[in-house]
Amino acid sequence: MTKKLLFLFDTDPVPSVFDTVVGYDGGADRIIGYGGVTPENVGALVDGCIYTRGPKEKQYTAIFVGGGDMTAGEAVFKAVKKRFFSNFRVSAMLDSNGSNTTAAAGVALLAKASSLKGKKAVVLAGTGPVGMRAAAMLNIEGAEVAITSRQKARAEAAAKAIQERFGFTPAAIEAADNAARAQAVKGAQIVFAAGAIGVPLLDETDWQNDPTIELIADCNAQPPLGVGGVEATDKAKERHGKIVIGALGLGGLKLKLHRECVGKLFDAADQVFDCENIYAQAKELA
Repeated sequence: MTKKLLFLFDTDPVPSVFDTVVGYDGGADRIIGYGGVTPENVGALVDGCIYTRGPKEKQYTAIFVGGGDMTAGEAVFKAVKKRFFSNFRVSAMLDSNGSNTTAAAGVALLAKASSLKGKKAVVLAGTGPVGMRAAAMLNIEGAEVAITSRQKARAEAAAKAIQERFGFTPAAIEAADNAARAQAVKGAQIVFAAGAIGVPLLDETDWQNDPTIELIADCNAQPPLGVGGVEATDKAKERHGKIVIGALGLGGLKLKLHRECVGKLFDAADQVFDCENIYAQAKELA
């Protein structure tokens, strides 16, 4: 039987252990990881994937682009796809920093809890990989999206990048401290916290009595959490009259989604998993 080979092209110096483990759990028979992959050096790696097996066996070779930097990952992913032609191609997936699968799990669970269409959503720390992908997915659901950053220039740069990739421009809000972030979420129905590990973004007192906020998701699993008053294990739990989702509450779906997408890479040789179809898969699994 032809082995299912998953080639991990990581933009970081060392290939991700996390992505390797989940790749095996997703059904790969063998994972070969390369670190320090760039658009300039990925061509030869892709050629090795697309020229070695016949048309019927190509579906058993797949590419996963990862690493901690979504911008770098997008550049490598673009270079990978550019190398494909005719039936000289294999399936490929982009999930730098786990951003597609994490954001998809969080937004899908919010959408399962309540319709997001027409609601105002604020993505706290929205300039990182997860925040930018969450903004895109919230827009897919019809929400009116804003992103925050400690620096206005970073928020505007992220908004521009989102416009270039997804065709819509979220509002860019400067929110340098907790007080500014508390002000930023006023009038919003949805709060999505996508900050770095151990960085508090919103105090419990800033949302518990807010009459407008309905839904909260926090992606930070290590204390102190991103949103005070939310437990990491919360999964569509009601707190202060709001539906809240913690990092571990969405983490189960994130891992299931990651495995599912890896498995589907081997269904055919022309699968491409990025933000939109990863989110569609998350909604099915949720």
